[in-house]
Amino acid sequence: MYARKRVRVPQEENGQQDGSSSRKADRRHFAALVLARGGSKGIPLKNIKMLAGVPLLGWVLRAAIDSEMFDSVWVSTDHDEIEKVAKSWGAKVHRRSPEVSKDSSSSVETIQEFLRNNTEVEVVCHIQCTSTCLHPSHLQKALKKIIEDGYDSVFSVVRRHQFRWKEVKEGSGELTKPINLVPAKRPRRQDWDGELYENGSFYIGTRDLILKENSTQGRKVAYFEMEPEHSVDIDVDIDWPVAEERVLRYGYFGRGVSIMFCRVSRCLTNGRVFLSVSGEDMVSFHTRDTAGLRMLQNEGIEVVLLTSNEDPVTQSLADKLKTMMGCEVMDVGDEPLKCVQAVVEQKRLDWKDVAYMGNDIADATCLNLAGLSAVPADAPKDATSAAKYTCRQVAGMGALREFVEQVLLQKEKTKTQMKQDRIDRNNF
Repeated sequence: MYARKRVRVPQEENGQQDGSSSRKADRRHFAALVLARGGSKGIPLKNIKMLAGVPLLGWVLRAAIDSEMFDSVWVSTDHDEIEKVAKSWGAKVHRRSPEVSKDSSSSVETIQEFLRNNTEVEVVCHIQCTSTCLHPSHLQKALKKIIEDGYDSVFSVVRRHQFRWKEVKEGSGELTKPINLVPAKRPRRQDWDGELYENGSFYIGTRDLILKENSTQGRKVAYFEMEPEHSVDIDVDIDWPVAEERVLRYGYFGRGVSIMFCRVSRCLTNGRVFLSVSGEDMVSFHTRDTAGLRMLQNEGIEVVLLTSNEDPVTQSLADKLKTMMGCEVMDVGDEPLKCVQAVVEQKRLDWKDVAYMGNDIADATCLNLAGLSAVPADAPKDATSAAKYTCRQVAGMGALREFVEQVLLQKEKTKTQMKQDRIDRNNF
């Protein structure tokens, strides 16, 4: 389970804080809540379907956790597989009751049940699972309206420049008429501010408002405007390719990683052992995978290869691996967590700074904890359930390179986002 230390005032790169003394003084329990029912009608198990290599649920959980605005981050679900994915991304799970798991159940009813079961929560931010281009900064700025300006509820909107006309029923004889324009004075886009529409990305409300007024919007209410490129919603299969293109361009890819741990057996190799005529044991590596490790090193990401004392082949090759790959090789035995945790602590890193690739049940905890984690396509189900990314390639045949490309994509996106954040701060 995920337990976020109470950090509500993250440090910006220029040393200034994104908040004020009133923000630090707010001692209410803030919770993020993602509703992820298993019975999606449009796309079966949509909430954990892979989008650009990441489960749909993972995109919003990453943004919520990295915002460092919440005392707890939750997923409300009625499905075992969704629960596993939620926990692998660091969320706690509210196992919703059958009463609020029906097709007719409303979001407010589920949020109310969550609040009744978690009496410590005083402010809840309901995040839509389909808002895949949500960034931590969106949540930070919206929550400041609650914390500093005293609003009871805040919801996200997007500005649209669309002219609307009244709908009429066919055969009624009624004529349509414009709703928000005068046709004879049709404005140019640059001369019209447009209108604000809910984009469904998130709804923030206080406990008292939601329980007493059966709504996440009310009392002293405000909106937070998001950019059109960050307003994505997925309802049907035809939206999926569009959403994938959008998230690759505008999605939040995390903070980047500093170190990568990779199992040698069944990740770098395919697990096969070849016996030579002379009686020597041999294993093989794919050149794409070894090139991938060098790509990480060239980007300043440390690589640690993990071997096991139960695997005499890779143990005997440890020195050769160290020389050939130019990286540390560490024997972790059957349970890698203890050894990997020691390295993480020694380097004063957090698990979110770690990438991990494994291929067995023994790797599950590390796969779960790491900020980025992956398994080859042929990994067992227990390992796959714990990983945040499942490669299309199998072990020893390019899976490692595939994951490396995901790690480097995140790093590049992080650089771009940091650059844009600096531009935004300088403009205001």
